[in-house]
Parts: sequence; C-alpha cells; structure tokens
Amino acid sequence: MSQTDKSIGFIGLGAMGLPMARNLIKAGYQLRVYNRTKSKADELIALGAEFADTPAGVAAPDGIVVTMVANDAALAEIVTGKAGFGHTLGPNGIHLSMSTISPQLARSIADVHDRTGAAYVAAPVSGRPDAAAAQQLTMWVSGAQAAQERVAPMIAAMGRGSSDVGTDPAAGHIAKLAANILVMNTVEILSEVLVFAEQSGLDPQVFAEAITNTLFAAPIFKTYSGILTSGNIPNPGFKLSLALKDINLALDAGEMAGVTLPIVSILRDRLLTGVAKGRGDLDLTVMQQSVREDAGLSPTITH
Repeated sequence: MSQTDKSIGFIGLGAMGLPMARNLIKAGYQLRVYNRTKSKADELIALGAEFADTPAGVAAPDGIVVTMVANDAALAEIVTGKAGFGHTLGPNGIHLSMSTISPQLARSIADVHDRTGAAYVAAPVSGRPDAAAAQQLTMWVSGAQAAQERVAPMIAAMGRGSSDVGTDPAAGHIAKLAANILVMNTVEILSEVLVFAEQSGLDPQVFAEAITNTLFAAPIFKTYSGILTSGNIPNPGFKLSLALKDINLALDAGEMAGVTLPIVSILRDRLLTGVAKGRGDLDLTVMQQSVREDAGLSPTITH
C-alpha cells in the first residue's frame, strides 16, 4: 500500500457508510471524512479521522475517495457541485463509488473524472448494516483493471468478497440493481407463502424452518424467513423508501435497455403502497404487512 493510498477520503456516514469507514480505520487507513451532519462523524474523529468541511476537502491529489451516499442527486452534488471533489481529485485519483445509483449517472461521472485524468471504480455493496459492521458485505466491482487493483485492499477491508463484473463503469451498478431485485422479490414471495401457510392452517414458522433447511437452504432465505416469522420488524437495514428508489432505478434502466420487467413493476406497486401508508422509514420486511392486509389478516409485525 502506498503512502498516498493509506490516507483516503470517505463521504457518506449513514447506516452503511459509518461501519464501512470504521473498518477502514481498523485496517490502518487514515480517513478524511465528510457528511452533511457533522455529528455522525464524531465516532470516527475519536478514532483519528479528520473532518473536512466540504466534499472537495476530502480529496488529495492522486488520492482515493470513497462515496457511500443515498441517491443520484447526492452523488452528483458531491462530485460535480461547486464544492465537489471532482474538481480536486486530479490525475491518477480514484473515485470508489459504493452507492446504489443509476447506470446513466455512473457513466456520466466516469466521464467527468476521465477529463481530469482520474478513474471511476464502481463497487456498490450488498448487505445490511450488521453485515457492514462485521465486514461481511459483497461488492459488485467494475472499472479499469489497474484502478480496480489499487482499491482491492480497501474493498477487502470492508467486505467478505467481491465480483469483478467488467470494465464498464456502470456494470457494477447494473449488477447491484439486479441483485436488489432478487432480494426484494425474495421478501415478497416469502411474505406471500408464509401468509398462504398461515391462512391454510399450517404454522408458518414450522414451514419456514422446513423449507430453509431443505430446498431453499440459502442464507438469504434463512435470514428473511427468520425476520418475517419473528413477529417483529428490525431496525431499518434497508428502508422501504430506499428500496422504492432502487426499484425505480431498475425500471428506468430496463426501459433504456429495451427490457420488460413485469415482476419488478409489481414490486414497485407493493413498495409504493407501503410508502404511501407511511412506512417508508421502516425496514423492507414491512412489505409483509401489505400481504397480510390483502389477505384480511391482522398485523403481526410491531416496531
């Protein structure tokens, strides 16, 4: 690791970004951090991080900046806005973009960096905040091979593994959107079959344990069936409002690619209904409540 790469910028200290940044510090990196709410950086400052007053302030010439922000608008502002780090990163710098954003924006920002000699590496993450804290995230990585190799140690410090999905700067974000479709569809279909079991006289917890130990013995089915049969809603690991944002990104990307996504459209309607009912800040698993309501069942999820 070069001396330059030991000191990096990090922008976005939300539920996912904070534990990711913490793990980088534990791995020996010196961080300059920026977040709109400065108090969210207090823990990292206590661990030795330096707080920058603007996004531009986190970037060192030829350095690396990690971003983990909520949406396209936030990323565009911190890169190309008046105080954006796109103006200060410069030749040989790398933007390691770990947010779930549109493929179109990824290509646009990659072009911005290319004009200044910097590189864009996509590495959006799959996993909930507890996985981020435990260094168990999965990353979908794309970008120039040399740049990928340079940021590989940082990616390793934040996750359990990564998949190289190509050199197109948008490829990682396309893979992440596809993965999120699978996650949301898993929550929806599990909700449906568990409600079906309950209404038909079968104990849903008994069924969930049986099916996740046989035909569907995969971590994602075990995790979400456990949550959905617990009778409780967890602290937001993936807010319903952010899930709706991601589904809309996927539908837009599908339209641009000329691909119909009928199941994704159904998921969008389910998410939109939940947000309209005031559940946008709750965990994605609150989707189950709409399924129960459609079946005439009373709430079982509390928060």
